[in-house]
Amino acid sequence: MASIAHSQDAQPSEPLGPAPVVRTPAGEVRGVMLGDANAAYLGIPYAEAPVGDLRFAAPVKRAPWEGVQDADRYGGTPLRDYMMGVTLIPEPSFPGEDTLLVNVFTPKPGDLSAKLPVFVWIHGGGFMSGSPSSPWYDGGAFPRDGVVVVSVSYRLGVDGFGSLEGAPDNRAVRDWLLALEWVRDSIAAFGGDPDQVTIGGQSAGGSAVLTLLAMPRAHHLFRAVIAESPGAFGSSREAAVARSAVLAKRLGISPTRKDFAALDEEVVFKEQKKMGDEEMGPQMIKGLTAEGGGLSAWAPFVDGDLVPYSFKQAFEQGTGADKPLLIGATAGEFEIAATMMPAVLDWVPRPVALRLAGFSGARRRTYGTATPGKPRLLFGRVMTDHVFRFFVTRTLAARAAKRDAETFAYDFRFRNPDNGIAGHCIELPFVWDCLDSENVAASTGPNPPQDLADAAHSAWVAFIRDGAPGWPAYDAKERQGMVFDRQSRTTAVYTRESDLVAALSA
Repeated sequence: MASIAHSQDAQPSEPLGPAPVVRTPAGEVRGVMLGDANAAYLGIPYAEAPVGDLRFAAPVKRAPWEGVQDADRYGGTPLRDYMMGVTLIPEPSFPGEDTLLVNVFTPKPGDLSAKLPVFVWIHGGGFMSGSPSSPWYDGGAFPRDGVVVVSVSYRLGVDGFGSLEGAPDNRAVRDWLLALEWVRDSIAAFGGDPDQVTIGGQSAGGSAVLTLLAMPRAHHLFRAVIAESPGAFGSSREAAVARSAVLAKRLGISPTRKDFAALDEEVVFKEQKKMGDEEMGPQMIKGLTAEGGGLSAWAPFVDGDLVPYSFKQAFEQGTGADKPLLIGATAGEFEIAATMMPAVLDWVPRPVALRLAGFSGARRRTYGTATPGKPRLLFGRVMTDHVFRFFVTRTLAARAAKRDAETFAYDFRFRNPDNGIAGHCIELPFVWDCLDSENVAASTGPNPPQDLADAAHSAWVAFIRDGAPGWPAYDAKERQGMVFDRQSRTTAVYTRESDLVAALSA
């Protein structure tokens, strides 16, 4: 299976030849064939480059161009080399000022009559990193099965989510909206149906698509949502203002658009990465268990205009309840982080460990009884529960109470045999059916089962095509969903989490 090279020159690897020229409303593009049923059109701009006068501005729709633009290589990514740390999946960064781009993979380029379902993918990375150009996304399993894929880039960190004087808030959210408008206007030229768009994402990308689901202004641009491991990324206008001010102080400037735009991006990105690295530790874990706690990150926030509601407000009042949702998490999202902690923590008495994690009194006893294991694994479980699994549980409960459209739950429990963990990102190579791709074994372990990839991928295709993945919808009584494992099965899911959420909230 051919794929794109991920070196800095972003050249295609083993292409089968040029793909047909496709005419979009902005101009013509020429892609590259990566397989018999996978034409790739890479680095297509949906907005003007966010540099100069447009840095920290709302995105501006790309002006039309003349002639044929080559779209045979990945364009620049908002992720830069100097932003990167340890990542769980291949996340290449490419240089260039043009970074607000889409990549399109299609089996029917130029076929206006094909009207294939469309899967728009928003990558994860904690809103601080990540790339739309991962080799896990370009292999062609979705196009092979009749789905057009669009992967989207958007501004990260303070560029996308900082609150600065003189700059519009939620700039990255505005990027997502403009990219979806590009899909609406252009995807028919690639064989896609603009009325059959499913938006999906994993981790921060899962939170991104739920943000769009909570925004009435975005609803006309998609019909269904897939949220994989969406996280409780805690932010608010007050938090964004405060965080931006702290970063500005560290940089020796004022928290204004003018001052930030005057600095070289490398200076800004390196300092915000250093700031984030310093925040990792026990205090972060304790913050997760606090009321309304979540990952302290650059993230979308309620601004009273573009983003009018929090997730809780939106789902409890039924915003977006008319759109099918597929949502779930892995069994041990952050447990791998626990294995990186000092082994001496295992000598800490469990009650002390729970207190360090922010539990007190009855909450400590309740959570401790339901969460066995040594202190290090306990810390990993606290992060897994409070960032991901409790958030999924609350979303399922809220959606079940407003059942205009169906919600489908999954629980990905296949464990890497090398470490015994169903960790963050482990479902991705199964969902994308790319088990032979770069660095997959680091997540899945050796010889990952192809039959599990067949089951997961076919469920995603069915949901994108029909709005139902092939198992019963979730309801508050039966709480049914699909457990993906060596022996996948339909059963009650998130029962422990549902009980704990109720008990810890009492």
